[in-house]
Amino acid sequence: MSGQFVTIDGPGGVGKSTVVAAVVDLLRAEGQSVLGTREPSNSPIGQLARHGTEEYRGMSMACLIAADRYRHVEQVIRPALARGEIVVCDRYIASSLVLQVMDGVPRDSVWELNRHADMPDLAVIINARVDAIEKRLGARGPHSRYEREPGGTERECGYYYEAARFLMTAGVPVMQLDASTADAEDVARAVVAGIKERWTKGRA
Repeated sequence: MSGQFVTIDGPGGVGKSTVVAAVVDLLRAEGQSVLGTREPSNSPIGQLARHGTEEYRGMSMACLIAADRYRHVEQVIRPALARGEIVVCDRYIASSLVLQVMDGVPRDSVWELNRHADMPDLAVIINARVDAIEKRLGARGPHSRYEREPGGTERECGYYYEAARFLMTAGVPVMQLDASTADAEDVARAVVAGIKERWTKGRA
């Protein structure tokens, strides 16, 4: 299954990062060469975006995220794909179509900033019932201002459904999963099955 680019997005508290780690472990256990990465990236500009959510908002944050994404694609993702690795990225364009829109940037403007980035072979979007996510957030605490906003979880979940439809219309293969009751391992196994299915279709 070499040279595949898979992105995993979803609202804060849905268990996305845990799923990403489990997907990487499952693929490696099958003998696949896998790169697990994330956005914002670990580059200086990515760290500026990651730790600057309180300071940067709206278009300034959208541009910062997009700049980090283009660098991430050029410096990390493309080289890994060229080596024949499966790249599993924690957050990508779907998150921009949600968080930057929540920040007041029109969706078309967000898309225009990001549409020249490499599109994934499979964009996985994990969602869940609002009450299930809010329970998890209550247990671990909010990690960003998006998660602290009153009604933020409900808005974020709704925007991810919209982002999925938008990306599918743009021709991006999208896999939507519900983590309301499923644990991270079950969701991860479903993602791996989706990756294999895409690979099989690509070879047909």
